[in-house]
Amino acid sequence: MSYYEIQGGRPLGGTLAVHGAKNSVLPILAACLLVPGQCILHNCPDLSDVSATLDILRLLGCRADREGDAVIIDASAVNRSDIPEHLMREMRSSVIFLGALLARLGAAELSYPGGCELGPRPIDLHLAALRALGAEILEEQGALACRCCRGGLRGRELCLSIPSVGATENAMLAACGCPGVTTIIGGAREPEIIDLQSFLQAAGAQIEGAGTSTITVQGGVPLHPVEYRVMGDRIAAATYLCAAAAAGGEVELTGVAPDTLTAVLACLEEAGCTLHTGPDRVVLTGAAPMRGISPVRTAPYPGFPTDAQAILMAALAGGEGATLFVENIFDARYRHVDELRRMGADIQVAGRAAMVSGVGRLHGAVVRSTDLRGGAALVVAALGAEGTTRVSELRHIRRGYQALDKNLRTLGADIREIP
Repeated sequence: MSYYEIQGGRPLGGTLAVHGAKNSVLPILAACLLVPGQCILHNCPDLSDVSATLDILRLLGCRADREGDAVIIDASAVNRSDIPEHLMREMRSSVIFLGALLARLGAAELSYPGGCELGPRPIDLHLAALRALGAEILEEQGALACRCCRGGLRGRELCLSIPSVGATENAMLAACGCPGVTTIIGGAREPEIIDLQSFLQAAGAQIEGAGTSTITVQGGVPLHPVEYRVMGDRIAAATYLCAAAAAGGEVELTGVAPDTLTAVLACLEEAGCTLHTGPDRVVLTGAAPMRGISPVRTAPYPGFPTDAQAILMAALAGGEGATLFVENIFDARYRHVDELRRMGADIQVAGRAAMVSGVGRLHGAVVRSTDLRGGAALVVAALGAEGTTRVSELRHIRRGYQALDKNLRTLGADIREIP
């Protein structure tokens, strides 16, 4: 089993281009099913989740090829609507195919999705939205059989009880295949939703409102092939910024919009880091040591992202002062805490709250990734720690980070993968 071996205590420095956003490219790849022709996506990261998505598209009858950071999808010959269980279990985001398949073929058969074990993540909102648009969905023994009712899909007003990113995306994709107007009220406002809308608009869809809580789709409009560039990954950017904050030094990130990182940047600045931003770039000069900050409460965008919670916690654990974290999105997103404690972290968990008391400096240890962002958090902690750390279960990290070790070496980190 391979692992990262990290020698901590080396300041980071240099410039790094941030790869395309995992949470943006996956729904955009599903959206390619709506286009009966060839689409080209640039800045498409080479991640295991992306590979799994391409495997699903190929199984459905698409041509899916990679050329460097570009992926070419030709959905002209989509000929099946069922996705086997072993592919669905590869990742949580696979549920996004529900809306796309219903819009393109009027049917979908798949099992409940897999992904990181972060506690209950029901897809009830997804199913309720699709049923409201005219889908008939049967749930039996972990499988979903979906088809359009006799009258077909029809646009209507949808009200989401919580701003679920996945449910918003599924509703947007399904609505593209619904004659009439669909209005999604209470939708998620994340930048990745805006990126999905921008792709659909480029392909000819009549859709607007992404970035607000109300999205309107005029369905039934034929879509055409498009060439599109995926936005930079704001969570990957947050990871590299927290790494520089933990290890010290100065790092410049390019290819990411600072206004998508506002909540994270505010926390890093409060912790003592110096930040400079410009169009599609962020420069951070790390503080040594970082200091405790005001309570960090995860929330839907534009609040502090749950995906960055573990990463910021790891950076602050090796600083000074206390910080309270409150996780409001997932029930089981503190699985990384026990691993950080192996490195000397002082973290007390009570329900959804975690109190982090900085210990001045962490120490190296043998740890394992518990999930995607928890794995990234351990790498961040190791970069600022004293001594050598070994991080195993790299399969989690590869779901959302392209060449994490190589990129960190570019910035001067002492990290290598041991087969």
